[in-house]
Amino acid sequence: MTDTPRVRVRRIYEEPSADDGTRVLVDRLWPRGVSRERAHLDAWEKEIAPSTELRTWYGHIPTRFDEFAERYTAELADPQRAEILERLRGIAAAGTLTLLTATKDPDISEAAVLAGLLREHPDAAA
Repeated sequence: MTDTPRVRVRRIYEEPSADDGTRVLVDRLWPRGVSRERAHLDAWEKEIAPSTELRTWYGHIPTRFDEFAERYTAELADPQRAEILERLRGIAAAGTLTLLTATKDPDISEAAVLAGLLREHPDAAA
């Protein structure tokens, strides 16, 4: 057994699962067609989302993902984002954390970047 936190990434459009643990939406914008009740959220941390400029530049173009991840990781040093990241670390350390996003491909989303950071550096500041 490892000390690696259990962090999942899922689309908010998927049905909630009993093993989701704490469900946190990490998109800046509320997802279309999803009611607050249907989302079954524990938190919406929109302030941790990438800046509008970075999100616009990235446009979910797969070939830009590595650079997006680097730029986004740099943005996470912002004090407000760093505080939220620490809060997410605490949640992940206590149990399963599911990061939710509306993007069509969650494997190349900000949620994937956050999950990677939380899994690789559970005790480190961004």
